[in-house]
Amino acid sequence: MEDEPIDAMNMVPFIDIMLVLLTIVLTTSSFIASGRIPVHLPQAQAALPDRDRSRRIEIDAQGSIFLDGRGVTPPALRAALAVLPKDTPFLLRADRDVRLQRFVDVADVLQQLGFTRVAVQTRQSG
Repeated sequence: MEDEPIDAMNMVPFIDIMLVLLTIVLTTSSFIASGRIPVHLPQAQAALPDRDRSRRIEIDAQGSIFLDGRGVTPPALRAALAVLPKDTPFLLRADRDVRLQRFVDVADVLQQLGFTRVAVQTRQSG
């Protein structure tokens, strides 16, 4: 039996591999984009996009405060923010079930220290 030259290449295995790679990329990117701290965001009609350059302050449902993913106490948060330039942008993410006073306390620290570039992240409704 003679070997015949291959006239066409079967693309199905290549497509399968690409779909698996695409699934892996999409799965891991959703973990990176949402952060590691579970925060159920409140809804707003005009939600702001997540900013990668911003420093993140997150408040989970129990009221714990996180600065760029690390847990901090309110005094430690004030100390960490005091050394930053006043034009530093912040993205404030708070769980919708957190007590309003905890959110106001964090926002008040930002205002007292003179930070004006603060965005509150929400989920777009609908």
